[in-house]
Amino acid sequence: MQFADRLKPLQFNVFADMDRAKSEVRATGMTVIDLSLGSSDLPTEPFILEAIAKSLNDPHTHGYSLFGSTLDFREAVAAWIKQRFSLTIDPETEVLPLIGSQEGTAHLPLAILNPNDFALLQDPGYPSHYGGIHLAGGRVYGMPLLAGNNFLPVFADIPAAVLSQAKMMVLSYPHNPTTATATLEFLKSAVQFCQEHNLVLVHDFPYLDLIFDGSTPPSILQADRDRGVSIEFFTMSKSYNMGGFRVGFAVGNRELIQALRQVKAAVDFNQYQGIMRGAIEALASDRASIDRVVSAFQERRDAMIDSLKAIGWAIPTPKATMYLWAKLPDRHAHDSVKFCLDLISSTGIALSPGKGFGQHGEGYVRFALVHPPEILREAAKKIGTFLQLQK
Repeated sequence: MQFADRLKPLQFNVFADMDRAKSEVRATGMTVIDLSLGSSDLPTEPFILEAIAKSLNDPHTHGYSLFGSTLDFREAVAAWIKQRFSLTIDPETEVLPLIGSQEGTAHLPLAILNPNDFALLQDPGYPSHYGGIHLAGGRVYGMPLLAGNNFLPVFADIPAAVLSQAKMMVLSYPHNPTTATATLEFLKSAVQFCQEHNLVLVHDFPYLDLIFDGSTPPSILQADRDRGVSIEFFTMSKSYNMGGFRVGFAVGNRELIQALRQVKAAVDFNQYQGIMRGAIEALASDRASIDRVVSAFQERRDAMIDSLKAIGWAIPTPKATMYLWAKLPDRHAHDSVKFCLDLISSTGIALSPGKGFGQHGEGYVRFALVHPPEILREAAKKIGTFLQLQK
């Protein structure tokens, strides 16, 4: 049996290797503490679940959900954008519901790239961004994110030959996996760069609420107020613990929204309308539920930072996200995949190897803080024993 060449770049997947390793460890009876996936363990708020539950008995929600039937949700998004960022958007032409933001970031390249066009992506970056480019037949130029540059790309370093063939740039701040944040001034510089080089600017924005200093990270829509080149992706998964419900949305340039809508129409309908009713309730709510999420992850961050410091592994304290981005001890820095495979087989602790996020992620691992503090402390102790045995 022969398969399409577009699958070839997707064959190397260190996360699939980690999943196999986790299954093998569980099969031995060892307990696995999985810190490799950024899937929140916190529950969805009852008021959201109640809105979804009430919809089950409404037969009007049982059919296909086409674009026209999502107007209430799109209006709720527009009101939320107005409240959060003081921006007025058109719910008819500048908002598109999505089955999670990953649907949007994976499908948008199909609307923008011709075969062999370049996309400028963050390296390290979220793997789904890479997958969407490969499926569209595009080529990836990884913009290095280095600690010395605060994990921000240096646009002046992008080769002219690449820029001449590039059609889009993808950014995401607060950033997965590095936890870095970006200022409004940086985002404005990105908008200007994309305007000068005729690039679509994509901003993936799942962690806008998971920031620990009380501020709100800037939106790309604030940097590109007339939405000339930009589109931004949002999800309900992180702020509202709705990952399994698969609900997100895109906001931005109306031509980009229309192009993505065309791709979406060929692939799927929208999710169940009852889920959208739950999302509407979430978007219209106050910040109390979000504050509980932020407080929980801040407590976990502090517990894990302190516990790792106690075993001799010092990690900078992140300002945002649900992760730690940890530089490996020197003796392990050359092979993050081997480190993670050895760690889980020895201790049952699963981390994400930095190499899985791109070439410049090598030498790091990512901790997902998706367990209560007491379990994180237990994991740190086991890691400490592992590191002592490796000396």
